[in-house]
Amino acid sequence: MAEIDPHIQGLLDAMAESGFALPDPMTPAALRAALDNPIPGPPVDIAETHDISIDAGEHILAGRLYHSAPEETLPVVLFFHGGGWVHGTLETHDRLCAILAVHAKCAVVSVDYRLAPEQPFPAAWEDALSSLKWIKAQQAELGIDASRIALAGDSCGGNIAAATAQTLAGDKSIVHQLLFYPALDGRCSLDSYNGDHEGFLTSKQMQWYWEQYAPGELRNDPRASPLLTPINSDITPATIIVAGNDPLHDDGIAYASALEKAGVSVNLHDYPGAIHGFVSLFGIVPIGDEAVLTATSALRKAFYS
Repeated sequence: MAEIDPHIQGLLDAMAESGFALPDPMTPAALRAALDNPIPGPPVDIAETHDISIDAGEHILAGRLYHSAPEETLPVVLFFHGGGWVHGTLETHDRLCAILAVHAKCAVVSVDYRLAPEQPFPAAWEDALSSLKWIKAQQAELGIDASRIALAGDSCGGNIAAATAQTLAGDKSIVHQLLFYPALDGRCSLDSYNGDHEGFLTSKQMQWYWEQYAPGELRNDPRASPLLTPINSDITPATIIVAGNDPLHDDGIAYASALEKAGVSVNLHDYPGAIHGFVSLFGIVPIGDEAVLTATSALRKAFYS
């Protein structure tokens, strides 16, 4: 583990002094109460944002549309929030979705997919496919160009985005996958799971999340663990951002390597001083702003080059 970025360390120290701690024992209700609160940060000025209802077939999902230029038809990011498949909301990732839309000159549709343990695997993966089908059907109403779609997410949302990209390998409307510190291997056996990690995610916590989402043999399904299947060379190019002080660090590293071996274009960005979730700290710590710039530059290239 690398030394934590001093700005992030200062934030962690302030949180500890205020009494913040992850709940012990972990339960879905306790984690939702502790972590389903947006990180306070500077607001993002965006032209249009409003809540939407996504028809997923047998059920309706809440969603939110972010549009940086409503008078134009823009490419779109389909975004899946983090939270270990157990918590996380449209609100917790509101700022991040807005900044992606503004800086990448695109629209973003954020999906409030079904959560575990009440709705375990493959519910979230199914909701991703249903949401993608829905935005394609509703592109005129949404003001988006469904021939230019990026799949994106952080942590477990990165898992959902990667699994969806694998499922839809060869679909030319999917032009990029943007993965922030994704969870990709349910075995939880890579080296970065060893040791303690300061911040918003511990190794024990991540293992608990996997038990809620894909218990037992379910996690060996490649739709749950995208690292456990051969990579299709037709999968869309990827940008992967990882944090040095994160149990999921090596998941992203291993996935980038697997994509490269399959001949898939991938850009890996490793931030040694960062912690899990650091991109959501943009506007608060400089390293978060750097990662947002990296991510949105990749999106613009995928959408407009």
